[in-house]
Amino acid sequence: MPVERSGIFSFAGQDVTIIGDDLKAGDRAPEFTAQAIDWSHVNVLESNAGKVKIIGSLPSLSTSVCDRETRRFNQEAAALGDDIAIIMMSMDLPFTLRNWCAAAGVDQVTTLSDHLTAKFGEKYGVLIKEHRLFRRAIFVVDRQDRVVYADYMRVLGDEPKYDEVLNAARQALG
Repeated sequence: MPVERSGIFSFAGQDVTIIGDDLKAGDRAPEFTAQAIDWSHVNVLESNAGKVKIIGSLPSLSTSVCDRETRRFNQEAAALGDDIAIIMMSMDLPFTLRNWCAAAGVDQVTTLSDHLTAKFGEKYGVLIKEHRLFRRAIFVVDRQDRVVYADYMRVLGDEPKYDEVLNAARQALG
């Protein structure tokens, strides 16, 4: 049973319960299954074996900050090369992800949904119990599936420190 924590994050001015522990650098990244835009199930770490992974946790692509963050990583992806996979996780339904990516021209980032089980949310310590949404966080996972960078945003509207994330990913390439 995942741990439930309160007093660490607020949503719309209210204290909320976060399910799961925070990950930190050095932890083994937990495997998780998510749904792709075609509704297929993907074992995310296994399907990106041998790659460095940037994994973003988003409340919803229909919000301005999530939109901006995902577009930014999509732009950065070309310069990072094929050895780095960028995965953005949310509770949005697969057809919402597909439609958003098509409208935004996002084709370098993989958007996945955890709406069925919320296991990513629990395993990565981002699930907001009361709203069944994710708090914003970003992880860099090396080729051996070790977390080399983890940052949980203190406020829902905060964006990741892009330069830190990208530098951590480049360093993880070796």
